Amino acid sequence: MSGRMTAELLPLERALATNWPPELWCDVSVVAAVSGGADSVALACALVKFKREFGGPGRLCVAHFNHRLRAEADGDAEFVRRLAGQLGVAYECCESDAAAPAASRGDGIEAAARQERYAFLRQAAERLGARYVATAHTADDRVESILFNILRGTGLAGLDGIPRARPLSAAVTVIRPLLEVRRSELLSYLDARGQGYRVDLTNRSLDFTRNRLRHELLPALREQYRFDIDHSLLRLGNIAADAQRLIERLAEELLDRCLLPNEAGSTGVVRLDTRPLHHQDRHLIREMFVILWRRQGWPLQAMGFHKWDALAVLSLATEPSPTGGIVKAAFPAGMIAERCKSELILRSP
Repeated sequence: MSGRMTAELLPLERALATNWPPELWCDVSVVAAVSGGADSVALACALVKFKREFGGPGRLCVAHFNHRLRAEADGDAEFVRRLAGQLGVAYECCESDAAAPAASRGDGIEAAARQERYAFLRQAAERLGARYVATAHTADDRVESILFNILRGTGLAGLDGIPRARPLSAAVTVIRPLLEVRRSELLSYLDARGQGYRVDLTNRSLDFTRNRLRHELLPALREQYRFDIDHSLLRLGNIAADAQRLIERLAEELLDRCLLPNEAGSTGVVRLDTRPLHHQDRHLIREMFVILWRRQGWPLQAMGFHKWDALAVLSLATEPSPTGGIVKAAFPAGMIAERCKSELILRSP
């Protein structure tokens, strides 16, 4: 980046340039997920500034999903459409109320809406040939996610809170370049630009667990215990993320050692040699199965700790059955695991 431009950057833009240098993305197409709220509007404005400066063959597109769950939803969509026009970038929009019947209230609606939204963003990115979907999650969002995951009993991976990047498909990656930035910095940035944004009143509703964390639990921890709870949780998340990356690398290597070739024409079947698992730590074996599920695109949601551990126990059994025959176990989404001698065979429906 030129020294001239660096001097002209506002603090948020400088943070974005550090966390996601424009040289890495201006040559490819990017979809910016924009709800109309302060965080996503700030991200869109900053991305456009860098795109204008650096150019490149890639396109920038603003994408908005209208869940139609609030009376103001159509106004949000219109605001984002006009914002895209003002910024001079393409605009993609999709609307649906399919999330509404998914749950009657509270967090169930949020989960259903999130699933729909990411499906739309993936499809939009693939249609436009975009390499990245950029979202405006902040350090505050990560703090809330880490605390939420702790309260519901997370494993090590959940202590990261919100990963900086994750694949949406083989061709599209979600990138969150503002995870080191506080929400207050984004508001200051919009004030400095004189840029308006939409306010989602449901963010104040205590029907949602995350809102209760934001408006009740976190303020109480900050005030009553005098800890810098935000900094402590972010530090914990960073340490956990480093440890998880190491574990995943070792688990990838272990999986590659265990994989056996399939018979010709067999689909939905994975064969594993269990002998390399002997004397391996059970946690590493559980992580190996998580990675296998991801590689195969098998559903992960219903596979909790006890299911992963059951797979590890089955794969480590020195005597699969008293008679030496096949032992079968059923897992969520119709998955079947079969242990026969030194092989573990996994079958998807």
